[in-house]
Amino acid sequence: MKKRKFGLVLSSVLAASAILGACGTKDEEKPAKENESSSGESNKEKAFSVAMVTDVGGVDDKSFNQSAWEGVQTYGKEHSLEKGDGGFDYLQSKTDADYETNLNNLLRRDFDLVYGIGFMMADAVDAVASENPEKHFALIDAEVKADNVVNVLFKEQEGAFLAGVAAAKMSKSGKIGFVGGVDIPVINRFEAGFFEGAKAVNPDIEIQSKYTGAFDKADLGKITANSMYSSGVDVIFHAAGATGNGVFSEAKERKKKDPKANVWVIGVDADQYEEGKVDDKTNVTLTSMLKGVNKAVIDISNKAKNGEFPGGKTLTYGLAEDGVKLADSRGSIPEDVQKVIDEYKEKIAKGEIKVPEKVKK
Repeated sequence: MKKRKFGLVLSSVLAASAILGACGTKDEEKPAKENESSSGESNKEKAFSVAMVTDVGGVDDKSFNQSAWEGVQTYGKEHSLEKGDGGFDYLQSKTDADYETNLNNLLRRDFDLVYGIGFMMADAVDAVASENPEKHFALIDAEVKADNVVNVLFKEQEGAFLAGVAAAKMSKSGKIGFVGGVDIPVINRFEAGFFEGAKAVNPDIEIQSKYTGAFDKADLGKITANSMYSSGVDVIFHAAGATGNGVFSEAKERKKKDPKANVWVIGVDADQYEEGKVDDKTNVTLTSMLKGVNKAVIDISNKAKNGEFPGGKTLTYGLAEDGVKLADSRGSIPEDVQKVIDEYKEKIAKGEIKVPEKVKK
């Protein structure tokens, strides 16, 4: 009897030990799995997403917005991101009434950094940024006083000065033209630099200037260019976004009708060589005044990703910072003229020449 009781007690003890041992094993395994999961998550880098809102010129304006979008795409590819939520994207504005709506839509999609492209978006960025102080914004071509906004400006007048030198030196009629979009400070800087550069190499040059009042009306650009070319102008510099596409259309039509016609266009913001293509042998693009919007977008996006977002600051890019320059002319500008352009470029970059931001009247 005693042996039987002892055996039952021993069995109970062994069974209890087995149960406790099993419980202990499971409890010990759980922290290990949790630690493993935690380690895996810490090794996986969180994507820093970037998006932009265009102005009315559209993302394919062959100019300003397109350059910004190229910068966003390059940043995305560098960090193995995909287009869409959690990666990179854009929203296009058809009218200025879309600006705030588009900015807020990107915030709701939880993008880490949102760009407003163009001077016309200043009020919208100001309003949305003040309502969302924890979010980061970048504004191109205008300034907003807010700690969560970085402003990006360019010394367009410096690059436009070189465009003016090229136009005046290449003109055979002694008449050149400037076609602007909306009459705002950034476009005024293009106009002022163009005038200064042209007058620097030919004080007697005749310069016609016209603002179309729009960045998205190619028909207005074409009408304006037609009037200028018909009056004897042979080189037109445009700073009009998609409106400038009409300037190219008019120049190409004239070149097709008369292959010997001396008609040129100087593009803006991006290299617009392809826009001036008449055929495989003929092109009306003399050069383009490049504005490093794409480079600025990449630079600021990477700064923000690395925790170095320059909020509350205004970053300005000029010739000295390689923020503006002329595109390769593909042989359209002869060496002697290019030499003159390069000499002025060096003087401006060194600060020996200060280019005004408004046309002197």
